[in-house]
Amino acid sequence: MMKIGIDASRAFLKQRTGIEEYSYRVIENLRDKLNGHQVFLYVRKKQEIDFELPENWRVKVIKFPRFWTQLGLSLEMLLHPVDTLLIPAHTVPLIHPKNTIVIVHGLEYEFCPGAYSWFERFYMRLTIKKSCQWASKIISVSENTKKDLINLYKVVGEKISVIYEGYNRNFEFPILNFESNQNNECLKIKTLEIQSKFKIQNSKFLLFVGRIEERKNIGNIIKAFEILKEKYKIPHKLILAGKPGHGYENIKYQITNSKCCEEIKELGFVGEEEKWELLKKADVFVFPTLYEGFGIPILEAQSVGCPVVASNNSSIPEIAQDSAILTNPEKPEEIAESMDRLISNKSLKDDIIAKGLENVRRFSWEKCAQEISEVLLK
Repeated sequence: MMKIGIDASRAFLKQRTGIEEYSYRVIENLRDKLNGHQVFLYVRKKQEIDFELPENWRVKVIKFPRFWTQLGLSLEMLLHPVDTLLIPAHTVPLIHPKNTIVIVHGLEYEFCPGAYSWFERFYMRLTIKKSCQWASKIISVSENTKKDLINLYKVVGEKISVIYEGYNRNFEFPILNFESNQNNECLKIKTLEIQSKFKIQNSKFLLFVGRIEERKNIGNIIKAFEILKEKYKIPHKLILAGKPGHGYENIKYQITNSKCCEEIKELGFVGEEEKWELLKKADVFVFPTLYEGFGIPILEAQSVGCPVVASNNSSIPEIAQDSAILTNPEKPEEIAESMDRLISNKSLKDDIIAKGLENVRRFSWEKCAQEISEVLLK
């Protein structure tokens, strides 16, 4: 029987985005895959596990308020070592077992340096380089991230396994039986409440979901929207759903001074129910970001039949293939033209929706966790 430790410090935050959501879903789906082994989940104080754990799993609270990984988790590894340690979020502790597996999600800070402070770039470059050196095995979430690790950090390719992320399936409103579900009066009421909250009843809109920051290319999304309103005369609103991030002040200034400011709506962080309702109602999901290690929001949109316009860079062509309209994120005119093609051409839109529904079948958290468990137990 092996002792397996998992860094769960990112997984149980109340408002999860990106890597935190990944950590949560991987841990959730690993529960039935490590039978016969003792598993320890390392969490911060006041974090709560919101799903049932198997009998062979234990939760250990590490109370360090600062330097949680390098001091707290290192001390835990020194005093109570495990055979294998899984790090879902790219920071390996200084003290770690020989068999340590780290998951690297992307090197955004190398390709979009302007979207990070000098300290963030320095810290992430140092920690990810060291983590790759210290780990016995590395999991990258895409072939593109693997290529970046080899090219930029000279990591040996044989050390890296590519395991695709999953996406959160919308079980409440799956696209294939959405019509039958609509007969449920409770769901109808809930849907109307969400639409009323965001004032989207009978409104056509384009949607972005993610952190509202420079790396997500919000500035060019806004410029593309202005072109759509002026050149193509579309009736749509632009909805931006997500927490503010790096460079938000500049984005807010751009929105406030836009000639279309009345048609641009910021929602802040949205919960799961609200996110799915927005994705189902959007005419186009627009995601022309400057770099993605993977790009889960693309799959979430596709899973409910929302057509996607995304970037032609980083991992996105690998994840979307031909199931989205891919465009140059540096050119607002091209982003606008791509969105208009989906808005104005029904046969193209239907084709992209069908390809999107087929594309998402390649990905699941169950499959992701199964492949991670095979690396853990190898």
